[in-house]
Amino acid sequence: MIKIKYPKSVFFIVSNEFCERFSFYGMRTVLTLYLIDMLNYEADTAKIIYHVFTCLVYFFPLFGAILSDSWLGKFRTIFYVSIVYAIGQLVLSLSALPPLKMPAKEFSLLGLFLIAVGTGGIKPCVSAFGGDQFVLPQQERQLAAFFSIFYFSINTGSLISTVLTPVIRDTQCYGTDCFFVAFLLMIVSIVIFVIGKPMYKIVKPTGNIVVTVTKCVCHAIGNKIRGKGGKREHWLDRADDVYDTKLIEDIKATLRVLLLFVPLPVFWALYDQQGSQWTLQATRMNGEVGSLVILPDQLQAVNPLLIMIFIPIFETCIYPAFAKINLINTPLKKLVVGGLLASLAFVSAGIVDLELEKTYPELPTKGSVQLRIFNTMNCSIDLEMEGYGAVNVEPLSMWSNLDIKANGSIRLPYEATYTNCIFNGYKFPASASGNITAVEATATSWVITPLGLSHYYNDTVNKPEKGKPMVRSLMYLAPELNKNATLRFLRGEDEVKAINITSLTFSPSPLIELEKPDDYNIYLDKELLQKNVPLKLGGVYSIVGSYVYLEKGDSSRPISNTVTVTPPNTLHMAWMLPQYIIITMAEVMFSITGLQFAFTQAPESMKSLLTAGWLLSVAFGNLIVVLVTEIKFFERQVFEIFLYAGLMAVVIAIFAVMTLFYKYVEMPEEEDSDKPIPLEEKNGKVNSAFKEDEK
Repeated sequence: MIKIKYPKSVFFIVSNEFCERFSFYGMRTVLTLYLIDMLNYEADTAKIIYHVFTCLVYFFPLFGAILSDSWLGKFRTIFYVSIVYAIGQLVLSLSALPPLKMPAKEFSLLGLFLIAVGTGGIKPCVSAFGGDQFVLPQQERQLAAFFSIFYFSINTGSLISTVLTPVIRDTQCYGTDCFFVAFLLMIVSIVIFVIGKPMYKIVKPTGNIVVTVTKCVCHAIGNKIRGKGGKREHWLDRADDVYDTKLIEDIKATLRVLLLFVPLPVFWALYDQQGSQWTLQATRMNGEVGSLVILPDQLQAVNPLLIMIFIPIFETCIYPAFAKINLINTPLKKLVVGGLLASLAFVSAGIVDLELEKTYPELPTKGSVQLRIFNTMNCSIDLEMEGYGAVNVEPLSMWSNLDIKANGSIRLPYEATYTNCIFNGYKFPASASGNITAVEATATSWVITPLGLSHYYNDTVNKPEKGKPMVRSLMYLAPELNKNATLRFLRGEDEVKAINITSLTFSPSPLIELEKPDDYNIYLDKELLQKNVPLKLGGVYSIVGSYVYLEKGDSSRPISNTVTVTPPNTLHMAWMLPQYIIITMAEVMFSITGLQFAFTQAPESMKSLLTAGWLLSVAFGNLIVVLVTEIKFFERQVFEIFLYAGLMAVVIAIFAVMTLFYKYVEMPEEEDSDKPIPLEEKNGKVNSAFKEDEK
């Protein structure tokens, strides 16, 4: 017997898949933050765009399969749509490059659409193209090994990119995050794929079953509308004037399985929010682990890591243990338990959000204003405000009232008394008067300087969207100094940020973002103001202080203090680990088992149709998220999270009832023995490599 050599071509296919998945998951990991931070979309709008994109990613495989099986074949389909994919990545990358000043929103959305077309078109072809390289049944074992390697490359690419891409994104390029670097790698994937062309075994297209089934169903419906074919037991039987009876019976069996798919999109509505809602949740949490800082989008790496751990545990321990006591011993039971676990994961996420709400800052609301008064000097200021009595603002500190009733705007007359305001011989005015004004539903901050209480601005008091520390300068430099200065933030000996200050006119600086939470040394030029100031994730801070002129040619030492406007994140990201563990357990039980059920219950000729149906359930799941987000049932995010948990529980209960009426199809013995084992199956189980269909 001649031994058939292991096809070397598959190594190019596996390498191509690694690069493609690295590129896709890296891009998708940082996508939500890119939409918010770079394109300035609101969180809900970013969430909608993310899930519309994901919906398209799982919708276009239907067209990729038709294109491959009916016209171009697998190799040319993969090659052509990979070019579309790479163009999409390039467009998205260039739109994120600030110096080019492209219409960022328009080009980003175009890039995302092209990526959806590309990755969707590739998805149904690559694993099957790898299977084409083997000779069956002689290389059945090698084929199983290939799928294991293929699956490993998918999860390795996903895991590495989910960890690494946020780090690349977090690096500074042209004064902003390096999103444009994080969006590139697909070109490498194409080059690797094309290099292997001389070695590939290329199978010519033979026609697509999805097209055939669609024509048959439409013909049956048309005959029913026209009343042709007489009375039949099943409406599909009306198509037997054109189509083979075997095909019609196979379609009937497939429709019975597809009917069970109807409730399943809700699972994907929950699962795919790891990259949107859960990432946004992580931005409001503390990711510090010793000297290491876990980025909000980096937390998604927990999922592929746990998948690689859980699959062997479930296959070798959990499933056999439950099978011995006749629990969770059928595919449909596993699907039900997987759905219940997904619901439980969102209950866990809701509990975390309830805890998070306790850490949220109080925001300005309609019918009131928030008033903050900062004192940049080293003496107390007594304010007598009409309607609010006496107020004392301590040196280098802040006084606040976060609920002053207002209708439109308010005007508060005040009398100010400067108590012992002598700064190294420089004496400030004894008293001053004026009016404090503020507008309804705003956070208004006023600043006391030696010039009086005359400077104000609308403050930002919400948590930073990226979760990083934000700092503003309220340093007063006396005009007599006639100089500019720089407020510098150093980590150790390295300067990480600087704010320019002028003595000609006092003005609050814009908020600046610090890349890392840490203890900072703060300098004014080369003079140390404060040492080891903790600036933490989620915090908003103001540096208040003064630098005044004493006598000609002389000046005092500058003084300052750091005031916390918005408290930093206190709830740790470790709180999110239970929901990630539970959703990953749900994924293992639901996604892999769902494919197993589909392939074992569908007729041999309908397996690709069931794959398309499974992928479309993912697309519709993301469409559910878009609709719920757009309708905005609740103002509080936590209620929406519990809505998904409840919806999943109700839908999976309905699904459980539907399974009671389903009769499993037993595959004929001759089909198992006389025919080659389908690429997707081995020993009645779906090869775990076909997890790609949900990836």
